Amino acid sequence: MTEVETSRTKAWLMAARPQTLPAAAAPVIVGTGLAVHEEVFALLPAVMAFVGAALIQIGTNFANDYYDAIKGADTEDREGFTRVTQAGIISPEQVKLATIVTFALAILSGTYLVYVGGVPILAIGLVSVLCGWAYTGGPYPLGYHGLGDLFVFVFFGIVAVMGTFYVQATAVLAEPLTTTVPAGTVTLAAFVASLPVAAISTCIIIVNNVRDRETDAEAGKRTLAVRLGYRWSRIEFVALLALAYLAPLWFWPISGEFGPAVLLPLVTLPYAAVIARTVCTRTGGEALNPALEGTGKLLALYAVLFAVGLSI
Repeated sequence: MTEVETSRTKAWLMAARPQTLPAAAAPVIVGTGLAVHEEVFALLPAVMAFVGAALIQIGTNFANDYYDAIKGADTEDREGFTRVTQAGIISPEQVKLATIVTFALAILSGTYLVYVGGVPILAIGLVSVLCGWAYTGGPYPLGYHGLGDLFVFVFFGIVAVMGTFYVQATAVLAEPLTTTVPAGTVTLAAFVASLPVAAISTCIIIVNNVRDRETDAEAGKRTLAVRLGYRWSRIEFVALLALAYLAPLWFWPISGEFGPAVLLPLVTLPYAAVIARTVCTRTGGEALNPALEGTGKLLALYAVLFAVGLSI
């Protein structure tokens, strides 16, 4: 591979932002852990759920790179990771095309999940792709109006975990191409299990937006961090972490259907506290870029431990 090809590959990796993929993998891991416990585990639907989630995540990253650049939200003063469109590394037209192709692949990969999960998955999949594009694109970009946190909490948390559990349970309990929601495929346990993933995934966005608060405000990008300010953004961050670490208590001892192993994620609490301290005391990219990566690692580690605890 030539030097040009190598740099080109690195540029596309920068645009795809693989460090954000824990946000795609975590809900699949947790939803699968619950499916194992409920004896409805199905390998192929689980794998395809991850493929679809990863493509939506990457497509959203491409869209953010493109739209933030053309709208002027990404400037040279930004302290975050390099954005390839703003930096002139890849042309806007190519990044826009990559966005379209990636979302198209997400829809294509979802056809199997629609076969398994029927009409409910079709609706959820299309809305997820639409919102991924609308995070920074379209006439009312969610991220520019303080709705980005809510989007991540709902789609990369609640919908992703419950959807992962749903497609596996449906594959085991129902006939293909169902037009209804079969019994036992949407449960309270799946909803509660989704809350920690939703919370920590949203924490990733909070760190990103706290870091970029000043430049976003200058560019007219009214993220929730811009609207709330540093103090309340930090309160939001800590409150979501609290939700993540309280949720396992519902499974044990409250529900009585799971064992104490479900509390395994609590071993990550000291690591979460270190990240929270940084977020609550720093604003610059020098500190918050590592905190952003750390929050992604926290999400991945939490998800694995939680899935193990659920499945035992």
